[in-house]
Amino acid sequence: MVLLTIPVAYALGRLSFGQLLVVSAVVATAKIAFNAASGAFLKALVRPDDLLVANARFESTTWGAIALGPPLGGAAVGLFGPVVTIVADALSHLLSALGLTAIRGHEDHPRPTGAGRVRAGELLDGWRHLLTHPGLRALYLNQLLVGGLIMATEPLLAVLLLGELGFPPWQYGLAFAVPCVGGLIGSRLARRVVARHGQHRIIRTVGALRAIWLIGLAFVQPGVLGLATVIAVEFAIIISMSLYNPVLATYRLQQTPKDRIVRTLSAWSIGSSATIAALSALGGLLAQVTSPRTAIMVAGLVIFASPLLLPRRPDADRPAPERSARVSTIA
Repeated sequence: MVLLTIPVAYALGRLSFGQLLVVSAVVATAKIAFNAASGAFLKALVRPDDLLVANARFESTTWGAIALGPPLGGAAVGLFGPVVTIVADALSHLLSALGLTAIRGHEDHPRPTGAGRVRAGELLDGWRHLLTHPGLRALYLNQLLVGGLIMATEPLLAVLLLGELGFPPWQYGLAFAVPCVGGLIGSRLARRVVARHGQHRIIRTVGALRAIWLIGLAFVQPGVLGLATVIAVEFAIIISMSLYNPVLATYRLQQTPKDRIVRTLSAWSIGSSATIAALSALGGLLAQVTSPRTAIMVAGLVIFASPLLLPRRPDADRPAPERSARVSTIA
């Protein structure tokens, strides 16, 4: 509903940059809370053997939305204007909420803590679980580094392609829309490759593969060859990420007790967002001192160290204890 304040303020002539910042902050906070709650509900709703299938379907849907959303959003802005497009976006969130109410299944009610407020220790419980669990700690630190560096190169690449290399906007959009097909491919392969090679081997192998492609963006040249280079590199990164992410999400749910899932996923999201912001700022400063190409090169070199953070032994991990049985299956 906070998105609807934008067209209302615009109609009253009171829209300001400050309001846009507040709306962005509220939307980001709501996204973190929703992702944490959805992960907890997924574990309660879906059988253990179906968790990977469910996470792979979410991953496939995410990449489909990324591929179609920006082009459709841009077309809507061009046809109807930004205010009408924001109204449509806000209504889509309302329809999503109505759709969630149609989910059938049993969910355990949270137990009262006996206190009227959340203790400070409970707010840190998610990070405590992540950092004391050997497997999750390794994967968390690895994800912070990999995700932060990949996202930090996005604004640098925009400056490089649109500014220094003179790519037209439609080619820039094409360079990021086409590789999203890899997201559909990777997510569809997740269950098959895990069944064949095992969860730990996929985490180790594909987790390392994510790190080897980024440096290719530092060698982009003008023209068709440069466009093909960006598409190829982004395709390789996305297909690796979309195969890795469902396996990681499944492992994270398996290794986290039900009463800690929301706090753990919240801590994971907050840490990821903070790391992306910090590394993006550092990348921008480095690009200012040197050049966007040099900053991308540095990110591509640093990310080579990320596989060292991946867990080395699968035998140290065991499923988290559960206090109640899960019910239902995937719809």
